[in-house]
Amino acid sequence: MCKNKEKGKLGENIATEYLKENGYRIIERNFHCKKGEIDIIAEKSHEYIFIEVKARTNLKYGTPAESVTPIKEKHIKKATEYYLYKYNLENCYIRFDVIEIYINNNKVKINHIKQI
Repeated sequence: MCKNKEKGKLGENIATEYLKENGYRIIERNFHCKKGEIDIIAEKSHEYIFIEVKARTNLKYGTPAESVTPIKEKHIKKATEYYLYKYNLENCYIRFDVIEIYINNNKVKINHIKQI
């Protein structure tokens, strides 16, 4: 279990650096509320992006994006609704992304899936 948390944290750190290098402004990481959690909230070109990060070392259980189930999507969207309400951002442009991080033998591959 601890290894999965460490892998997840590493994946989020890699994703954060990737986003910064590609012109995104990181607003918040690991936003929690009763409705769910959002790994990364970023902004680019006047659009708020709510990002789920999934890291894998192999494809034994499928691709990282395949682990974002409809139930997980629902929790992310509910947490997003709360975030938008909390910060009075109801009239802004938003999108939901998944960033897949593949880690194998100290090599990293990033796949950014926009607008899930």
